[in-house]
Amino acid sequence: MTETNDSPRALRVEHAPVDANDASAGRIAILVMDVPGESVNTLRADFTDEFARAFGELEADASVKAVVFTSGKKDGFIAGANIDMLEACASAADAEALSRAGQAAMNRIAAGKPVVAAIHGACLGGGLEVALACHARVASDSSKTKLGLPECQLGLLPGAGGTQRLPALIGVQAALDLLLTGKQVDAKKAKKLGFVDEVVPAAILREVAIEHAVRLAKAPKKRASFFEQLGEQLGDKEALTELALAGNPLGRTLLFREARKALHAKTRGNYPAQDRILDVVKAGLEGGLDAGLDAEAKAFGELVMSAESKALRSIFFATQALKKDRGTDEDVEPRPITRVGMLGAGLMGAGIAYVTTAVAKTPVRLKDRDAAGVLAGLKYVREIVDERVKRKRMTRLDADALMTQTTGTTDYSGFSGCEVVIEAVFEDLALKQRMLRDVEEAGPADVIFASNTSSIPIAKIAEASAHPETVVGMHYFSPVHKMPLLEIIVTERTAPWVTATCVELGKRQGKTVIVVNDGPGFYTTRILAPYMNEAAHVLSEGAPIDEIDGALLDFGYPIGPIKLTDEVGIDVGAKVGKVMLEAFGARMSAPAGMEKLIADDRKGRKNARGFYRYGKDERGKKRKGVDETVYDVLGAKPSPGKVSAEDIAWRCTLQMVNEAALCFEEGILRSARDGDIGAIFGLGFPPFRGGPFRFVDAVGAAEIVRRLRGYERSFGPRFTPARVLVEMAESGAAFHGERAVRPGR
Repeated sequence: MTETNDSPRALRVEHAPVDANDASAGRIAILVMDVPGESVNTLRADFTDEFARAFGELEADASVKAVVFTSGKKDGFIAGANIDMLEACASAADAEALSRAGQAAMNRIAAGKPVVAAIHGACLGGGLEVALACHARVASDSSKTKLGLPECQLGLLPGAGGTQRLPALIGVQAALDLLLTGKQVDAKKAKKLGFVDEVVPAAILREVAIEHAVRLAKAPKKRASFFEQLGEQLGDKEALTELALAGNPLGRTLLFREARKALHAKTRGNYPAQDRILDVVKAGLEGGLDAGLDAEAKAFGELVMSAESKALRSIFFATQALKKDRGTDEDVEPRPITRVGMLGAGLMGAGIAYVTTAVAKTPVRLKDRDAAGVLAGLKYVREIVDERVKRKRMTRLDADALMTQTTGTTDYSGFSGCEVVIEAVFEDLALKQRMLRDVEEAGPADVIFASNTSSIPIAKIAEASAHPETVVGMHYFSPVHKMPLLEIIVTERTAPWVTATCVELGKRQGKTVIVVNDGPGFYTTRILAPYMNEAAHVLSEGAPIDEIDGALLDFGYPIGPIKLTDEVGIDVGAKVGKVMLEAFGARMSAPAGMEKLIADDRKGRKNARGFYRYGKDERGKKRKGVDETVYDVLGAKPSPGKVSAEDIAWRCTLQMVNEAALCFEEGILRSARDGDIGAIFGLGFPPFRGGPFRFVDAVGAAEIVRRLRGYERSFGPRFTPARVLVEMAESGAAFHGERAVRPGR
């Protein structure tokens, strides 16, 4: 285990003190993983030889009776595999070889002397596969300790034995829940499920792991059979259920058939990794560990090269790059933020207040026009906090302390110390300008005024400012505490330090932040409007509401456009639509008759009157499905099958894609990367398609233009392709890669 100057090792051996009163245990080696020069441990392809060498030497050392495997990083075990190594794979065979090498390394751990994993911090993906290969696992009770196999979120499956070892430890049903969702659990939940043996405070983690290793060294525990482990970990009832479902051919058929059925109800068959996980787990269950590992390696290789995984990995790389992006090309530092003012205590304002205090750890002064409004906002924050307490994500004591960080007011008292003030009031230009003037009078001289408007140009709001360089847009998405995107909008006069400061605040709030240039609707609202409009056009042509939404769900969106209209609010959509129509003319016009919905007081879910049914019927049952009376209001007669599902999906999607291309050529976007992230994280563009710009690259600009031209002939100029798409179709250029075009401005 000696190091050479040209190849610093990720693994080093330490030794636990020998207990003089218990020399029979022999020495306990502590194998520490500490990747040089990195803040977190990740697994790389070249580590397989180092793992083999380290465990080989420990196996050969007769004085070593057991091993504790732990991390040298302060707050992390192993965060997973280094995704960069997958990009070097030229073929499925290359990726399969990576998997087989990882499996061999894990098999080496499992086959040798007792090994106890001492886990503190992130233990994810390949990191958990290392832990699963060990003979026991001790984890810290820290909130930083999270365990999971999130590979499916990258369009992959665990490739180092995780699909086989996890089901063997906790049963097929519980394992599939983790494998198919990629969810992460804390140490206590992991212990309850059965893949962590002990949970202890971080301060004594290594000590307890050593004690556990000593016990295994004295009496090495033979690995129990699959169903013996189930009996121990799940209890008689659960073990019998698992035996009935997984332990016989008929039960397995039922189990996997129902699992696939439930999976496809969520994914619509668009995510191949989850299907392959089911196949691979079943292969191991029926053919044993070796057969399962073989199936796992082959599936891993194929998935690495799949279009879906490449798209999902591109999202991962984009989000990682955005974490380092300050949103401006200028070399400026963000200014410190010690207090944030919040104007408007509605759902948006209260949501922003919550992420500012709970995530960014920054106190908030929350203002509304009257005490009732302030109390309603505080109540909403409290409801979010109480839900976290209920889910055991926060203690009651911490919840009460958090609530003291948001104070309410009906005037501007307390705003003199707010470096940033965010407004989330009605979409009324005069009101926003009045508040801007009030804030500049009440706050410090260089106070940043950030508007949460979704459509009004920031430059118009800034016209009322004495120092417009400090006016910016911070467009959050509802519900704020769940939606990951923050769209920051800058004008030509916004100071770079203001941009950098707001970007940093957004990151501290836990958001993925993109910065776009000012314009009506900015980026996300602007590309959403024609998408929603096209759905309305299809509806006016006779397509039933459920067919429209179903077609877009099948295409990969998390919610259909008609249902989304209800969720956003039909009245809100009408107001935004008016702004878009004034700015962009006829191509943003909705079909005739949509105004009748407003006249009929249909606002969507908020007043339980929209395209869908809400509330409960006279028998107390929840109303579901389309509200058929909406067709009479619109004067439309539904005609099933009149518009094909393919046409519905392509027409709506191409409207969004084409508008995104227009934003790119006009310089609203700083990059195609930001456009992809904004559409996926803010609007639900299908992640496995990579965003509007990667979608164009995947399909080909020539094909996109061909389809747009066809719809243009049928439906008019709202489908006229963006100039950049036409030029790309002619030149063979792309939005990403070596032949990438650059945005306008």
